[in-house]
Amino acid sequence: MKTLGKSASLAVVAMCLTTSALAVEPFGRLSTFPIYQNLPKGKDKATETVAEIVSSAMNGTMLVYTDSELEAIGKVNIFDPAHPKPAGVVMVGGEPTSVTVKGNYAYVGVNTSKSFVKPSGYMAIVDLVNNKIVSKCDVSGQPDSVALSPNGKFLAVAIENERDEDLNDGVLPQAPAGHLATFILDDKGMLSNCKQAKITDLTGLAKVAPSDPEPEFVSINGLNQAVVTLQENNHIVIVDLENNTIQAHYSAGTSSITGVDNTKDKTISLVESLTNLKREPDAVSWLDNDRFVIANEGDYEGGSRGFTVFSKAGDVLFDSGAQTERLAVSMGHYPEKRSHKKGTEPEGVTVGTFGTDRLVFVGLERANLIGVYYDVKTESELNNRFDFVQGLPSGGVGPEGLVTIPERGLLVIANEKDDIKDGYRSNITIYKQGDKTVSLPQIVSVDGANGTPIGWGALSGLAANPSDPTILYAVNDSFYSKADIFTIDVSAQPARIVASRRITKDGVAVENLDLEGIVAAPDGSFWVVSEGKPEKRESKILHILPTGQVVREIALPVELENQMKKHGLEGIALEGNTLYIAVQRAWKDDKKGYAKIISYNLKSGAWGVNAYRLDEPESAAGGWVGLSEIVSLGDGDLAIVERDNKGGPDAAIKRIYRVSVRHTAAAPLESKEIPVLRKTLMRDVLSDLQQAKGWTPDKLEGLTVSADGTLYAVTDNDGVDDSTGETLFLNLGPVNSLLVNQ
Repeated sequence: MKTLGKSASLAVVAMCLTTSALAVEPFGRLSTFPIYQNLPKGKDKATETVAEIVSSAMNGTMLVYTDSELEAIGKVNIFDPAHPKPAGVVMVGGEPTSVTVKGNYAYVGVNTSKSFVKPSGYMAIVDLVNNKIVSKCDVSGQPDSVALSPNGKFLAVAIENERDEDLNDGVLPQAPAGHLATFILDDKGMLSNCKQAKITDLTGLAKVAPSDPEPEFVSINGLNQAVVTLQENNHIVIVDLENNTIQAHYSAGTSSITGVDNTKDKTISLVESLTNLKREPDAVSWLDNDRFVIANEGDYEGGSRGFTVFSKAGDVLFDSGAQTERLAVSMGHYPEKRSHKKGTEPEGVTVGTFGTDRLVFVGLERANLIGVYYDVKTESELNNRFDFVQGLPSGGVGPEGLVTIPERGLLVIANEKDDIKDGYRSNITIYKQGDKTVSLPQIVSVDGANGTPIGWGALSGLAANPSDPTILYAVNDSFYSKADIFTIDVSAQPARIVASRRITKDGVAVENLDLEGIVAAPDGSFWVVSEGKPEKRESKILHILPTGQVVREIALPVELENQMKKHGLEGIALEGNTLYIAVQRAWKDDKKGYAKIISYNLKSGAWGVNAYRLDEPESAAGGWVGLSEIVSLGDGDLAIVERDNKGGPDAAIKRIYRVSVRHTAAAPLESKEIPVLRKTLMRDVLSDLQQAKGWTPDKLEGLTVSADGTLYAVTDNDGVDDSTGETLFLNLGPVNSLLVNQ
């Protein structure tokens, strides 16, 4: 197998831009549909749901998805894609693994295997009008991917017969072998050879476990040729469906990448290289009749963290190298906890032609991102060059299924992960090309001095440069082992992280910090606050020079530290010579429903305390309410972020309140009566967060007022760990407009 053309450049020049220089029209997010809203009547909404593979139906006005947990396919009405509506489910009698649609029929692969050694399953043909199964056709094994030929004549099914990963550490071979099953559709949409699918034997082809092929994904071109990926075997097979013959087969090969993070150490550092990685492809999609693209997810021995374009003859025409890794870092979506495994883990891939532009969409399962790439043409000739267009947050966790509806300009993403405990649900996200209602991403990083994107995530505090209205600062929390102060240029769209400085002491990075707030002083230095945790981490205030060096540490008095519970310090503000620190929730000595606002006078060293009354929880899902940020508005006024811990449709409280310490001064710590601050609502930010049309984040964490009086806010993405990974960066307009008549 030879390599043609060039591999993708490792430098992703346009990663911080929404579109490439080719001016391919970008996609804007229209909506996000939580799958639990489609549960049958009477089912608890906490029931686990899964939208895995998705297909379009009814001329692009309906979506059909597989839900393995419910053993059903679900339908979503997208006649108005900006407002999807539940359209019910159809039980299929087993685990649906894949679905495709023609006319009014959905063709569903259903796994009914009782064990790994006795795999079984069938193709269910579902009448989408009458919501019932009209036919079942045996496939002689466990089905995985299904595909229809463009002319509607052939239905191909990849029969994986997957291995037991707990047996012999999952090493192949493990009988029985998988195969390709093919059906022929009659003019009524039924499978004419329902009782006897054509079986294509795939054994004896791969160098890796030739006796045990495990077909993973299948796609069919306009010549009725199927390309089949054998993921664990690191092999690709081309099958002529007309004659049921193997036309070609070859190894998926290996790829070497440089400038990636291969170490799980709670730090993003793109300085490592990986050589000869088996691609072990998952999804595959034809670009045309002669070329196809694979997503190199890997399995137990490989995964090259990107995508590759092959010719039908087996030549490598393009390889993305480290592009997808760097895209994720730039957008704050890099899954650091997966660095030592398969990084962003490209799993899904699909192709769609929008107008005259052929676009490739690559789903990054662990980063919750979709990379969009343009199949470049010059004077009508293919260059086998794929230019980056745009990075799209998937809107959920674990993007699995991708489908394009070019005639409506739509991209649909099925996010399969569902975890009510961690605050996210399986959902379907819809983007539309040309829609400018929601421009994403809202914040990215540019390349640093080493030529790779500045690593960032888990932004937990925000501050303004006192004199430059275009510059803000942010800090990260303890998700990362080392603390950084990021410089943000808000004059660009999206906002750009243009620099970072590591917090050090005596030339060494300070460990065990959990920064939750930052304020920039007029002299260019910073004050930051680190949240404590009983018996694990001390609460402290740090004074930081512009270089990042710690010059002073201030610990909380013992009488305060001893009262701390699980939730600690959550923001810091500088008003004159006094620092004000917000405590997230009630401590041991607080009245129920109240939290502390602590003050520290930098000149006198005096500590003080006010009480802040928290709103009662309003979410139907319950939860708690606490403080996340505190900002000086001048003249003794402070703005405070108050929020609940609920996201998505359950989010209820995301508010900014104003209090005055001028009118209600802090009391000494020994006081028995603690003065309560009177609060006035400045802005309910929930609607601002919902305008992003995604899964509403629970953590509104940062707030500041720039030098020209503009109010900015940012959400914390938890470092893409059990979260969507999306960071919303909000320009909330002039702060003075919120202070009128208050």
